[in-house]
Parts: sequence; C-alpha cells; structure tokens
Amino acid sequence: MTASDLSTPVHPVQDRGGAAWWEDAVIYQIYPRSFADGNSDGMGDLHGITSKLPYLQNLGVNAVWLSPFYVSPQADAGYDVADYRDVDPRFGTLADFDAMLADAHERGLKVIVDLVPNHTSDEHEWFQAALRSPKGSSERNRYMFRDGGGENGELPPNNWQSIFGGDAWTRVEDGQWYLHLFDTKQPDLNWENPEVHEEMISVLRFWLDRGVDGFRIDVAHGLVKAEGLPDWAGRESMVGDVHNPDAAEESTATEPTPPYFDQPGVHAIYRDWNRVLAEYPGDRMLVAEAWVEPAERLFHYVRPDEMQQAFNFDFLRAGWDAGRLTASITESLAQAGNVGAPSTWVLSNHDTVRHTTRFGLQDPTQLPKGVGPRDEQPDEALGLRRGRAAILTMLALPGSAYLYQGDELGLPEHTLLDDTVRQDPAFFRTEGVERGRDGCRVPLPWKADAPGFGFSTTNNNDDAAPWLPQPAGFAAYAADVQVDRPGSVHELVKSALTERSSRGLGRGSLEWAPEHRPGEGVIALTNGSVLVAANMGEKPIELPSGVVVLASAEDAVSEAGGGKKLQPDCAVWIERS
Repeated sequence: MTASDLSTPVHPVQDRGGAAWWEDAVIYQIYPRSFADGNSDGMGDLHGITSKLPYLQNLGVNAVWLSPFYVSPQADAGYDVADYRDVDPRFGTLADFDAMLADAHERGLKVIVDLVPNHTSDEHEWFQAALRSPKGSSERNRYMFRDGGGENGELPPNNWQSIFGGDAWTRVEDGQWYLHLFDTKQPDLNWENPEVHEEMISVLRFWLDRGVDGFRIDVAHGLVKAEGLPDWAGRESMVGDVHNPDAAEESTATEPTPPYFDQPGVHAIYRDWNRVLAEYPGDRMLVAEAWVEPAERLFHYVRPDEMQQAFNFDFLRAGWDAGRLTASITESLAQAGNVGAPSTWVLSNHDTVRHTTRFGLQDPTQLPKGVGPRDEQPDEALGLRRGRAAILTMLALPGSAYLYQGDELGLPEHTLLDDTVRQDPAFFRTEGVERGRDGCRVPLPWKADAPGFGFSTTNNNDDAAPWLPQPAGFAAYAADVQVDRPGSVHELVKSALTERSSRGLGRGSLEWAPEHRPGEGVIALTNGSVLVAANMGEKPIELPSGVVVLASAEDAVSEAGGGKKLQPDCAVWIERS
C-alpha cells in the first residue's frame, strides 16, 4: 500500500442534525473496583470516583464511562447483575451515585453507565422465580430454557460453547437446561419475550430520569439468537472476541456468523432504544460493544436510527503495525461516513491486555488472552515508548476516542499475578489456559510512596490491601509523579487533549500525507493544519518542515544535518508550514 493509493481524503461523521457532544468526545473508562477506594475497604467505590473528578477535569476528557456498579454477586466483576436499579453496597448507594453525577455535570463531564442486557445474574429475582417455576411457565420464558437431547434429556440442547470456556448450557433440577454464553451464573435473557424488552426499556428510563448521558451496551451483538438455536460447526466463540483472538487473526469476511451473535433482530431493539433516548434532552447516546466484522456490519449498529457509537475493536486489534493500522483507519472512516457516524477509537479496555504491554511483545500485533508469569514477558520500556506514540496518534484521528483508566499514565499490565489471586471466571472455566483479564484490572497507583500506592483515598492507617495486588513497578507510573511533570505520559496526554480540542481535530478530516509509507512502517496523515507521523519501522525517517507541536518522547525528533528526523517507535504532531 502506497501513499498514492490513499490520496483521497477520508471524511469523518457529518452531524446528524446538529453538533452532538459524543461525535468527537474523548471518554474515560472507569472500572469502579480499581479506580479509587473512598472507604478504605480495598475496593474502589463511588466516593472514590467523586474524589478524583477534579483529576479527570484537569486531564481534559469530556465524559466518563462507568463499568457496572449495580447489585451483583460479582461472579464476573459486576457483569452479572442482580438488580439493575440499585447500587451494590460495595460501591455505595443511589444517593452516592446521584452526588457523583451532579458533581461530574458541574465540572462539564458527561456520564455514561454500563448496561448488561444479554444476561442477568442467576441471583436476579427473575431467574430465582424461573427456578421455582415449572417448565413452560412465564417465569421460565424470560430466559433461554430448553429441554435437552439424548434419550432422557441428558445432553445439552445444542453444541454451543461458552465464551469463557466449557459448555454454554447448565442443567437444573427438573431436567431442563438454560443457556449462558458466559459464566453459569450469567443466564441469557430471552429477547423473543416482549416482557424482556419492556423491562430493559424501563431500566433505561430509570437511569435516564436520574440524568445519565448515555449507556455502553455490553455484548450488544448477542441479544438475539438464531431461530431454532442450531448447532454451530464453526468457531466456538465470536470472530474477533477478546476470548478468542486467534479466530480474529484467521477470519475472513466470508466466514459464517455464529447463530448466537450479530443476528438481524438486534437492530430492531436498538431502534426502539433510540426512540426512548430521543425523548430526553441533551443528546443522550448509546455505544455498542460489538465484536463484529467486517467493518460494514459493525457500522450497521450506528445507522442514524440506532446507536450513536460502536467501539472500533479492529483498530485495537491492529497492534503496532503501520499496514494494519492504515487499513483499519481507512476502512473505519469510510464505513463511518456511509452511515453518518463517528468512528470510535480505542487502544485498551477492561477486557484486553493493556496496549503498552502488548506493544512490548516480540509480536506487537498479538492480542493475548492475558499474560502470566509463565508467558513471554514484554519489553516494558519499548512497550511504553510505543504506547506513548500510539496514544498520540489515536488522539489526532477524527471522531471519538476512549481512554481506559491508566492509559494516561502509560500503565502496563500486571503480568506476574499469582494464580491464587486471580478472579476472572475465564481463568477458572478454561483451567488456566486463558490467563484472564485480572492483569489489566489492577487498582490504579495514585501516590508512589503510599500504601497501596494511594488507592485508598482516606489515608487511614488501617487501609485494607487493594483487592488485587499491585506490582512494585507501579510506583514509577503513579499519578503524583506524573501530574505537572514535563515529559510524563500524563502531561503528554493532557497536552494532546488540549490541542485536539482547540484545533477541532475530532471534527476534522483525515488525508494520508505524501510521507505515508505503511510498507516501510510509516504512518503520516493530516487533519486540519496538523501533520501526524508515527514511525513504526526500524530506522529514522525524514520529517517535513514545520513547527513540532507535540512529540511522544523527548528524543523523538533529531535535527542533524539541517533537517528533522523522527526516531523509531515515536510519533509527532507538526504544524504544517
């Protein structure tokens, strides 16, 4: 692929009748368990989040997304919801949530909350009622209960496998089986049942009435299953799912869609939800977690009458590779333009190995299912150098962008977690074959020399240890040694957010620059008056003339022989002369 092949400008979203805040927002993901602990019990909470809102305001993000904080037995870190309308006592109360929301809004921050509509907890009152009720009852019809196969119903209804490993079916006392695409404690809802539709719209209204600005929709592609629940002879998990990244590498656009993902019926659900959100002021939004490919199918979820955003996981999966990133950016912006939606860029989240760690592996395009002590250990310094360049590149792209908590610190994965402290159900259901997601969920370091690196904000002498242990190396990444420190990752991200906002890059247009040579490891693009270059190759590259606005490292640009050169594993923003 050459620059001449990519000379046509690639245009981003055009406003859907106005300039909605989410079209170019930079949104910060908070994983409540691990963000900040306000009551010194070792687990993050709403008080902790509220205490850190000034930090996020100062960083310059536009919104926060909160992973689940609802009442839950925490079998899957809150993605097993027992009550959608209340806060789990571990995190606080509804009053605490209201106070946090009001404070965020006063600071100009929007708030997005997680919604988990594919499944509930097995401790949800609906599922408990289903277990007490007979076959064929209205209570059972809220979930995917089926009779088994075999002579006496002793076999699962079909051959589907759980995304977390093992069978996707569990048998109950009266002999029927229920579907759980994830853990046994996460039974799938039956979206063929109108009562399920009505209940979830009621949940949407409950939080919209409280003032939330939007929802991140968990497993947005999984609600509707194919009629008859046919056996699946293809891959056991969805192409591109974080729990089966090898499938993503081998997949093709012509591969059949699994009967439990990306079924046409999901789109009617989101059209209904779109109408609900339209009743509320303030450009409320929905963002889809949909591991769907090709890109054309992903952008079906953000047609004008459905959701507003969908996470661009193809960009995340591209890794540190100029050719793959070029292809992803080009296709994403083209498909986004076809439906008038923004592309939504992301490098890391609570389900994936942190990008600074992935980029330090021998193959920086890998998306491993966790990293443990017995796995290849990354080159931490190299991963951080590439991570700084990647985040600078991402924040120059038109559309919206997401930062996972700690991205602004360059935080790496905890790759040496002992198996005895792991909590991810994927680790246990695969008998350790998948290391799981605990390594990217370790509590944040706020103070380099404090117990638990200041994760507990009350500074009590009897502070409980963080719920997952932090590595000693986190001291070098702590917020207090980065905020207002020139050259730190935090200050780089803060400066990039300031420049992005003042220059309107989120609403700009991308054009590949003449210097763009992905075959040689060089990405070069223009957005407005800024030229952005990232060197993913092994040799320094010549830069065009102009004033350096931002550089990913102090030594990113050298000026030998009268010209500027960009060093390997670095990125730069240049004001075009």
